[in-house]
Amino acid sequence: MTIKKKKINNKKEKKKYLLRLYVTGQTPRSSRSVENLRRLCEQHLKDLYELEVIDIYQQPSLAMDMQILAAPTLIKALPLPLRRLVGDFSDQNRVVLGLDLQVA
Repeated sequence: MTIKKKKINNKKEKKKYLLRLYVTGQTPRSSRSVENLRRLCEQHLKDLYELEVIDIYQQPSLAMDMQILAAPTLIKALPLPLRRLVGDFSDQNRVVLGLDLQVA
């Protein structure tokens, strides 16, 4: 009888975050939301995220597909589970907890 040893990888694989931010044009609230979210991502998810900013005035079908009722709305598409938040994302603790981000 031979026993195969399984090599255990102690290095944790970091998850890549796919975030979609739905905004309404170039309003001050939309701009503030983008700025706050980029700052949060650079601070907590450096090189581990992709952020798509979607203007629902220019692409209304994308907003309808995701059932966006208010803007700005942030959707964490990956890693699962899907999460969504609405607001200007100025409260970083709320965003980190709301999206279940795994930060260092």
